Amino acid sequence: MPTVIILDVSLSMSRGVDIASPCQEDEDVESLLLRKDLAAHGCNILLDHFIQHCKLEFASLIVFSSVHKVLMPFTRDFEAIKNSLNLVEECDKTSIEVGLMGAAQHILEEWGNGTPCQIVLVTDGNAGTGQHTLQKAMMSSHSRGASQFPLPFPFPAKLNIVCITNPNEPCLQISKPLYQRLIELNGEGDILVPEGGLNKKTVTEMFEQLIKNNFSSYSGTLHCGNLSAPITLSPPPQPYCRHHDFEVMRVSVDSAIQVLGFLNTGDVSSPPAFSRHLVLPLSAKGDMVMLPKADPGSDDESSGNDEGKIPSFCVLLHGGLKVGDNWHGILYSWADNKKKSNLMLSLFVPGVDVIPWMGKLSNLGPASQLPINPYGPSDTSSPFPLKELNRVRKAALSYGFGELLEGLANVLERECTLLPSTAHPDAAIQLQHAYEALRNHDKKDIRQNVAPLKTTFSGND
Repeated sequence: MPTVIILDVSLSMSRGVDIASPCQEDEDVESLLLRKDLAAHGCNILLDHFIQHCKLEFASLIVFSSVHKVLMPFTRDFEAIKNSLNLVEECDKTSIEVGLMGAAQHILEEWGNGTPCQIVLVTDGNAGTGQHTLQKAMMSSHSRGASQFPLPFPFPAKLNIVCITNPNEPCLQISKPLYQRLIELNGEGDILVPEGGLNKKTVTEMFEQLIKNNFSSYSGTLHCGNLSAPITLSPPPQPYCRHHDFEVMRVSVDSAIQVLGFLNTGDVSSPPAFSRHLVLPLSAKGDMVMLPKADPGSDDESSGNDEGKIPSFCVLLHGGLKVGDNWHGILYSWADNKKKSNLMLSLFVPGVDVIPWMGKLSNLGPASQLPINPYGPSDTSSPFPLKELNRVRKAALSYGFGELLEGLANVLERECTLLPSTAHPDAAIQLQHAYEALRNHDKKDIRQNVAPLKTTFSGND
């Protein structure tokens, strides 16, 4: 999940740490620290966690005062981001709205509006010049009708506001309700304040809590029959949460992932996924292991990794799995180039009836156990799209969209004429049966389904 660090570089961040605050362990050292130094220290803790546990994630650094600047665009080079923290220069007044607007623009440019993101706003607990600057921005934006305020974000995001301040400072008491309003507008997030006085130790503990709540890596076990392997998912799967009329549905991914069976990729087609993750094996030490490249002649650094030479159970798996109660997904092989392929996991929305053309996932089983094999003795065509055809037909008849049925019939007729000579004879018969049924006015009863035509063809024909 891409992460944006928004760092406040206003003049107020250059204030020194209050040496009279409680829990001060080393006043001589702490008195030399500025708030921006503690903010950089906390950001380094977060980036060190990425280096160790989130190597495949992307992160970006944006600084803001009355204007914003993308100091580091999205990258996996976390050391470069750490180095850029040393180049931060102080500017003028604080404008939280400007920082959030800059993050929204940068995310939309790089990822669009469909990628969930983590946004970490690091500030000193000051809402801006004057006591009600942020509040005025929210109120004036609301009064304009067409809101120009960046929240709520046009993409899924979790907003965490990290305050480099003492918990009893007056400016924080004024700003905290405004920060809480930002979290409410976004829909998800938290406000973090050091427990006790402001010093290096409490800032470290605060960022460790931020990591624990939002950036913990996933460790689990992938099971397939009697075989199993420790794995990690990148990015870590987030809990699914949906508010219904009378209840709130919350589902988290279990640490045990079970492979239930295997399906042809064509049968699954392209179902909507809640999230997608790389499936990577874990070493005996618990570290992430990159899978070996498909090209044995590659000179990439990972080709010399001893872990990459060990046979991996993960590279063998292609099929379906079930995670937790009624949460399903698919494992499949995916290649982003000719030299490297990955094992991917796509999680569906929780439920057993989330892929219309496959029916209830809980009813899936070997075709050989059915009274009549829908595939035939050796027919490799799929029975699943027929149910989807009936769904489209019912929807078109319900809405009076007869042109859709005619268009679909034309497509099927054209496919029938383009079948290769090696195609099974039953394919042309079933296609003709389908497009004729769509055009037959006598059979346009919404209660009737188009059923497969029974033929006498066998696997030896």
